Amino acid sequence: MEDRQTEAPPSYDSVVNQNTAPPSYPSLQTLSANQIQPYHTPQPIPQTPAPRVAETTPSQRRHVLSRSKKCCFGGSGAATVVVVLVVIAIWLGVRYGPTLWALSKNTKETCPPSSVECDGKRDCSQGSDESHCVRFGTENELQVKTFKSSVFLPVCAQGWNKNIASQTCQQLGFRQSHEDGLLLTNSSSFQSMNSQFTNTIQGSVNGSSESCPGQQTVSLHCSKCGKPPVSTRIIGGSVAADGQWPWQASLHFQEYHTCGGTLLAQDFIITAAHCFPKETTGSQSPSNWKVYIGLVSQVQLPSPYYVKQIILHENYDPATKDNDIALLKLNKPASNIQPICLPVFGQTFSPAQQCWTTGFGVTRQGAGSSTSLMEVKVDLIDSSVCNSTKVYRGIITKNMQCAGDLEGGRDSCQGDSGGPLVCKADDKWYLTGVTSWGDGCGNQNRPGVYSNVGRLLMWIYGKMQQERP
Repeated sequence: MEDRQTEAPPSYDSVVNQNTAPPSYPSLQTLSANQIQPYHTPQPIPQTPAPRVAETTPSQRRHVLSRSKKCCFGGSGAATVVVVLVVIAIWLGVRYGPTLWALSKNTKETCPPSSVECDGKRDCSQGSDESHCVRFGTENELQVKTFKSSVFLPVCAQGWNKNIASQTCQQLGFRQSHEDGLLLTNSSSFQSMNSQFTNTIQGSVNGSSESCPGQQTVSLHCSKCGKPPVSTRIIGGSVAADGQWPWQASLHFQEYHTCGGTLLAQDFIITAAHCFPKETTGSQSPSNWKVYIGLVSQVQLPSPYYVKQIILHENYDPATKDNDIALLKLNKPASNIQPICLPVFGQTFSPAQQCWTTGFGVTRQGAGSSTSLMEVKVDLIDSSVCNSTKVYRGIITKNMQCAGDLEGGRDSCQGDSGGPLVCKADDKWYLTGVTSWGDGCGNQNRPGVYSNVGRLLMWIYGKMQQERP
C-alpha cells in the first residue's frame, strides 16, 4: 500500500522472504502480455508446513509401520503388505485429497443437447444453464431473462411479496433478502409473476408482457451493504480505523497472510485467481487456508473462518492475468459482518468519485507486509489512457481496470492481491475492482491494475447461484 511522493516506490520484493532477490521487470519498450508479473502476491508463497489434521510425519509413519509389523509378527507377509498399502492410502488421502476435491469442483461443465437456458430447470451438470438469468439494473431494479423473452426485462410488482423476495435472494447465493420496494419505469415490456414461486425466479414469470399496473416494477436488495459504521477519511497511505472497511478480508495460506479479499455475502469472499497458483503445492486445497474478516491488525486476529471451496474463473489466464478473479465459499456464514455492495448492471464510476484501495501489503522497500490495514485514495484511469504507449501499451483487457496515479506514489502493492478497490456512490461503497497486478509499486506511468468487477458480474452471480448454501 503505497502513498509516498518524496522517495522512490519499492521494488518487487518478497513479503515472506526478505533474502530473496527481487525479480527484474521488463522495460517500457519490451513490456508484453507474456511478461506480466503479478506484483501484489507474495512470491514465493511460504512453504512452511501447516499442521494438517490426521497427517503423520515421516518419523510417525515409520513408527506406525513398526507397530504394524510388531502386531503382525509371525503372520503372513500379505497382511503386512496390506497394512502398508492402507497406511500409504490414508496418507495420500489426507495429503492430496482436499486438493483433488477442490479441483474436481472446477471441472468442465457438461450440458446435454436438449438443454434450455433460463427455463427454470437445471439441465447442465453444474447448473450453468440457469445461472445467468438474473441481474440488477439502476436503483437495484430486478431484471430477469427467460427462454421465452431471451432478453432481460424488469419484473412487474403485481403479485410480488416478501416471500418471493427472500427466495430470489437465496437463489442468488444470499441467505435472505434485505429490502424490496417499487420503482416507476418507462419500460414497455415486463416479466409478470406466476401465481406462485417455483424454485427460480426465471421459472416463476410468464415471459414478456406489455402491461404492468401503474408501471411499477420490483427493486430488490439482497443484503445490507456498503455502509460502514465508521466513515471518516484521512487521505492517502494511512492506517485504517476499526470499522471503516468491515468487508476487508485477510487470506492466510499455511498461517501466513498471503492475499486480501472482500466479503460479498455471508458465505462468499471474492479475491484474485492468481492467489492460488497450481504450481504451488497445496495452494488450491481449501484446508490450507484461513480467512479473517473485518480486521484492522495482523497482530490481533479475530476468530478465523475456514474455506469450504475455492472457485477459480475457468478462463483465468496466468500469463495475461485476464479474468483474475476467484470466489471462496466459507464453511459457515459471516453473519455479523457487513459485506461490500456489488455494482448494478451498467453502473459506471468516474475518476471524480471517491475510490480507495485497502490491504496489508508492503509499505516501503525492503519491508514485510504491514501488520495494520492500510488505505489509500486512488484515481480511476480510463482504459484508453492505461493502454497508451506511455503506460501499458495495449495489454489492458476489457476485464481490467487501472487505478492509482500516473505520476506515481499512490498504489496498492505486494500482499494486497485480491483485496478491494471500492468507489462511493449514493452514500454506499461499491466493489469496483479486485487487486490483480502491476509493474512495480507506485511507479510513474505504471498504475495498479484491478479485475473489473462490473465486467465480471454475471460470472460472480452465476457461481454464487451454483454454489449457494
